[in-house]
Amino acid sequence: MSALDLVRVIRRAGRIAEPASAATESDFMPPPALAGSAQVRHVDCGSCNGCEIELAGAFGPVYDAERFGARLVASPRHADVLAVTGAPTRNLAEPLRRSVDAAPQPRVVIAIGDCAAGVGAFAQGYAVVGAVSDIVPVDLVVPGCPPPPHAIVAALRQVTGR
Repeated sequence: MSALDLVRVIRRAGRIAEPASAATESDFMPPPALAGSAQVRHVDCGSCNGCEIELAGAFGPVYDAERFGARLVASPRHADVLAVTGAPTRNLAEPLRRSVDAAPQPRVVIAIGDCAAGVGAFAQGYAVVGAVSDIVPVDLVVPGCPPPPHAIVAALRQVTGR
């Protein structure tokens, strides 16, 4: 199968232009300053890397979150959106707070995965301090263990409004 045939199959499957789903909170209204594009900083708080693989898939060539205005950046100082994955551990609670504080206003915090929501496989671990929302205010939650890339893209589409 050639690359062109693969693209045709994927388009028929509906992954190229999927509608924004209700995988995230529906009452979320993005800040008007973020309409159209958002710079995303990924913050890992102690995960199994399942959500990171799916987040990489969301920005990969199949789901291509960049076409909806979301772009990964290397510093929270340049970020409009903080995509937090993993169950927050004692050692990473303060770095998470500092990352959120370093991001300029207006900012959006997205908790990606069940562990970030406080209900994942590591929720009762001895080093886990709870959910991301117990440490910093969370605007959107993307459920799943791990959540599929299209759900992550749908959350980013809610932020950018595209």
